[in-house]
Amino acid sequence: MIQASSLIALGQAAEPATRTPLYIIIVYMLALFALGWVSSRMFRGSSKDFFVASQSIGPFMLLMSVFGTTMTAFALVGSTGKAFSLGIGTYGLMASSSGLIHTACFFLVGIRMWSFGKKYGYVTQIQFFRDRFESKALGYLMFPILVGLIIPYLLVGLMGAGNYIFGVTRGMFPETFAAGAVPAWLSGLVICCVVLFYVFFGGVRSAAWANTFQTIVFMVMGLVGFLVIADTLGGLSEASAKALEHAPEKLQREGLMTVPHFISYMLVPLSVGMFPHLFQHWLTAKSAKSFRLTVIAHPICIMIVWVPCILIGIWAAGLHAAGDLTVPPLPNGNANPNAVLSAMVKKFMDSPILIGLFSAGVLAAIMSSLDSQFVCIGSMFTNDFVVPLKGKVSDSQKVWLGRGFIVFIVLITYVISLFETKSVFNLGVWCFSGFAALFPIAFASVFWKRVTTAGVFASVIATVITWAMFIYDALGRESGEQWFGVKEHGEYLIAGVMPVTFIFLASVVALIGVSLVTKAPKQSTIDRFFPTNKA
Repeated sequence: MIQASSLIALGQAAEPATRTPLYIIIVYMLALFALGWVSSRMFRGSSKDFFVASQSIGPFMLLMSVFGTTMTAFALVGSTGKAFSLGIGTYGLMASSSGLIHTACFFLVGIRMWSFGKKYGYVTQIQFFRDRFESKALGYLMFPILVGLIIPYLLVGLMGAGNYIFGVTRGMFPETFAAGAVPAWLSGLVICCVVLFYVFFGGVRSAAWANTFQTIVFMVMGLVGFLVIADTLGGLSEASAKALEHAPEKLQREGLMTVPHFISYMLVPLSVGMFPHLFQHWLTAKSAKSFRLTVIAHPICIMIVWVPCILIGIWAAGLHAAGDLTVPPLPNGNANPNAVLSAMVKKFMDSPILIGLFSAGVLAAIMSSLDSQFVCIGSMFTNDFVVPLKGKVSDSQKVWLGRGFIVFIVLITYVISLFETKSVFNLGVWCFSGFAALFPIAFASVFWKRVTTAGVFASVIATVITWAMFIYDALGRESGEQWFGVKEHGEYLIAGVMPVTFIFLASVVALIGVSLVTKAPKQSTIDRFFPTNKA
């Protein structure tokens, strides 16, 4: 979290701020709490309803829940901070490619996996992989890996929320908290409790309801906030002119990154094809037709959210360089990219009510991912760990096992979030890189009959080893122990490209190479997952 001690002087010097934005945020939390309570009343009591909402979610709610799940603090707080540091190229790094690649994953992989889930009763991703590759051991290998990758994703949400609330409430409590701001530990605790309440009682159905509401809130308020900030700065042209004058490199297409660096980022969005929480939302669809709206509208929704955030980040860079914007510093004295969005909102939104509503929208984007991830982890623990080990487990026991593990993970994630954290964007990229490297397994499982169990094991192990090796090297740079990575413009690069390039290649080579030299799967398995229509 932000090092509040470095901001004490700023908080003491500032005039006491109105608490109206905080009151609006509290009202929003209460509204979400009430919505969670109402939706939980519809819980049918079965484990299938708790984990996949009895596959009853229609097109609009599927779009809102899937899109809301993919838009996290990474997309709002992270992209604004990254644009502040890197510039206009941030949109190309993630947003433009994500719009196309996410949709391709939904169409090529999501619909096929949904069909298997509906046909064979799967409620988790690992259940599908266990059957497809005829291996219970594969589930035990993948369970800790997937959970281990989801926890940083959860941290991205709590970090983003904590940094944002800290920045937007600075000066509200000068006699109570450091810098007069609500500390990250308190905002994270409240968010965890609210989300935990409705997912505990309503499962994925409550998450889908909450995601629908929250996605609408953050899309509407994001656009409103963007227009208000632009108007305060004199309009789009004036705001961009300021950035061009004082930070021209932020608006250059070239210079801050090379073409290989840019292209390597396109592998990161493949992560959606392996997100366990997204797989769970796919399984909630009422029919294959429910995917149509998601496939068509998802890229448009991404553009609506990412473009304003990135422009705000670029404007902030120009204003900061001109001395017109103060961004809270990191311990090393550099501007904290995680605090850019809250700094812009607080300075250039004149109305406390608008600040509160926009802040509710930011929290909506963050919380719409946390709930799905919490339910997903509880589902995997129950169905992919306990049930295979114990054998027969009653339906009600499955629900309570899921609930118990959700509470445990929420607690663990919250405790980890209390320690010093890094960039929201960079942490998100590391998390997504691991999921993206596992995507070839998902793709091969529905398109390649010849892929083998041994090939999948090799791919998973290759991914874990290379991912761990590169992240260890990235961390080692700070202590001077470096193998091959370099830091350029805030990015950890190897031979000019992102580490995901090599992690992904290791996964693909291991998957294909080992599959080709090992025994093909049983014909019965091939027939089960690749049925042929006989006249």
